[in-house]
Amino acid sequence: MIIRKLIYMAIFILLLLSNNVIAGSTGSEDLTKTDSGSVAGECFEGASRIIFKFNHALDGAVFKPISKGYRSLPVQLRKGTSNAVSNLRSLLTFSNNILQGDFRKAGNTAGRFAINSTVGILGIFDPASALGLKKQGREDFGQTLGIWGANSGCYFVLPFLGPTTARDAIGLVGNAVLDPVYQITHNSEIYNRSFSEHNYWYYRSTGAVDFRSKNIESFESVENNSIDLYASVKSLYLQSRDKKISNSTTTIKSPDNSDWEEIDIN
Repeated sequence: MIIRKLIYMAIFILLLLSNNVIAGSTGSEDLTKTDSGSVAGECFEGASRIIFKFNHALDGAVFKPISKGYRSLPVQLRKGTSNAVSNLRSLLTFSNNILQGDFRKAGNTAGRFAINSTVGILGIFDPASALGLKKQGREDFGQTLGIWGANSGCYFVLPFLGPTTARDAIGLVGNAVLDPVYQITHNSEIYNRSFSEHNYWYYRSTGAVDFRSKNIESFESVENNSIDLYASVKSLYLQSRDKKISNSTTTIKSPDNSDWEEIDIN
């Protein structure tokens, strides 16, 4: 079962996190202190660089062309799609608002979802903002663990999913448990299993393409201005995660000082 595999993965990553393992690296033995005080060293840097090259090639061959094609769609269609995906994603944010003890944001998130899912026609429109319920930042279980005091642990790269840390990898498992969309689409007692699972991955893939299309210039600027692209992406990822955990409003900058839209694999 998928859940059993996720649990095994969580146990393995938890061992990495608790022992702060820095193993299999190829030269990056020094630890990097991030703004929030967590420590991010390298786990398996050699393997991570290979996986990073694979992900980068896949992005250039598949995701970038699709994202450029998506950008050619009418602006209102893209905006509506982005709104609908964000509306579904807010259910995971709501769960983590509760776990973080931030009931003010939880109320805001719940109110936005209720209004946008009904008056906003399944989240395509955003009347909640006009009613004073402003859009808040996304929350995930990796952020919740950080707020609970867990250090980031070591940094590594996952196939397809991209950069992560030991803490955020555990967060991916927690997201599957906490996300109502995942639970509904993967519960065969509620819906037909195969059909529903496809719906979940359509939703996640659409979100990924929407994110990639918003960041075409940002990705290109990083590629064109980085001596070591792997190191630049690592730095951007860790800065972004610290910013989210601390709820900072500062803007993450790419190497040429252009604004970075967002880094989110959850």
